[in-house]
Amino acid sequence: MFTGIVERTTRVIAVADNSKFRRLTLASHWPDLRPGESVAVNGVCLTVAELEAGKVGFDVIAETLSKTNLGLLGAEDEVHIERSLRVGDRLDGHFVQGHVDGTASLVEQISSQNEFRLRLAVPPALAKYISPKGSVALDGVSLTIAAVEGEQFEVALIPTTLQLTALGRREVGWPFNLECDILAKTVVSWLERQSR
Repeated sequence: MFTGIVERTTRVIAVADNSKFRRLTLASHWPDLRPGESVAVNGVCLTVAELEAGKVGFDVIAETLSKTNLGLLGAEDEVHIERSLRVGDRLDGHFVQGHVDGTASLVEQISSQNEFRLRLAVPPALAKYISPKGSVALDGVSLTIAAVEGEQFEVALIPTTLQLTALGRREVGWPFNLECDILAKTVVSWLERQSR
């Protein structure tokens, strides 16, 4: 379980494929990481598989590569990372599981004197979970939905988010890993079952 408050960005050091998974090696900034720990990488919950000085390796299976943007990553790409919650930690964002629902494509960056927004297109099957003032995680970053129109939605980014994450540096077309709010998914699922 995570909060969507990204701890930092880091760089991909290497990507290596074998017959069963892709090894994703990142620069590590945490000297106390242990094998088996959970780390969110661009919002995807991954397990530490290998540790070397200044490096951490994760094994990513085909299912995850096909449903997230992790399959697009190469050496030197920037990613968001967050360690899992511990009992008693402060919850500053919202509950994020690291179980990505799909991707939301960046349609437009809207920059004005007063604010910076991203407009995204959501897959039709996930649009029902997107509501104004609701929560989403984009590449692991906890955000509030500022506007919804059909199968598109907007998020407003504060200067701190722009500074500490890569969200504002992504190009139009980038498929952000999208995790819809667990509460929205639970409520919609329950209502759908009741109407059958």
